[in-house]
Amino acid sequence: MIIRRVGVWSVARLYGAILGVIGLLAGVIFALVAVLGGVAGAMGGSDARAGLAAGGLSAVFGIGAVIILPVCYAVMGVISGAIGAALYNLFAGMFGGIELEVEP
Repeated sequence: MIIRRVGVWSVARLYGAILGVIGLLAGVIFALVAVLGGVAGAMGGSDARAGLAAGGLSAVFGIGAVIILPVCYAVMGVISGAIGAALYNLFAGMFGGIELEVEP
């Protein structure tokens, strides 16, 4: 069995979804680090109001990361998946496709 062509849009959607999930995981980790940094800043400062403001600002950045990173990663995934699939189709036409060996 030889894969000669792939659907550009199907690969782009799949890759966008995969990178969207990776972006969500990265956003959650970024949010946790931001919140922990904000708490540490609030506890360590001599001016309590400035520490609380920094803590609130870091929480906003953390929530923003959970929203923005998955969207950005998914968009990059769709674009790179489409380019990769189109290049695969181009080179598979020139050199042959990927050969798969399957068992029934």
